[in-house]
Amino acid sequence: MSGILSDLNKTVITGLVLTVALIFIVGAVTGDTFMADQSYILFIIRWLHVICGVMWIGLLWYFNFVQIPNMSKIPDDQKPAIGKVIAPAALFWFRWGAMGTLVFGLLLAGMNGYLVETLTLGALDGFETPKYMALGIGMWFGIIMWFNVWFVIWPNQKKALGMVEVDAEAKAAAARTAMLFSRTNTLLSFPMLYAMVAAQNIY
Repeated sequence: MSGILSDLNKTVITGLVLTVALIFIVGAVTGDTFMADQSYILFIIRWLHVICGVMWIGLLWYFNFVQIPNMSKIPDDQKPAIGKVIAPAALFWFRWGAMGTLVFGLLLAGMNGYLVETLTLGALDGFETPKYMALGIGMWFGIIMWFNVWFVIWPNQKKALGMVEVDAEAKAAAARTAMLFSRTNTLLSFPMLYAMVAAQNIY
């Protein structure tokens, strides 16, 4: 077992195999043929949306609750390890988690037949369906956050981490811009998650 847990790739693959095994065991025990149902495809898309969302928001909160507040406590000679190793790896999963969350979320809304209704916050429905408004608010916050990740945070982080060569002043300005937009996403993450969960559990 330690051989699996010592290797991240093996750990992830084993987790996915366990998930598939669980699906087939439940199906065999209950006699349910849910996997042949269209609703199961929708469920898998929702699951992928949630998996990507956990990666994205988890890393967003790691940056804002752990890394940024504690950088000043790290000795200067140790900071390059964060900037050259940890941050680039975290930012890779961070931005692709954001992309996966957006793509699977839009795909899910489209397959459920309410993409336009949610993007218009239920206006086409005369605002009679609270779920459309709640999902729409969550989706728009998510879209804004995704835009911030790809078009503001990531380009500025490349400068701040030295992946793109700029002078010291531009590097400091880029680091601050990335931090402020990361904090903006942290701020938006709370109402975004509330809207998404409310749409599934209240309305």
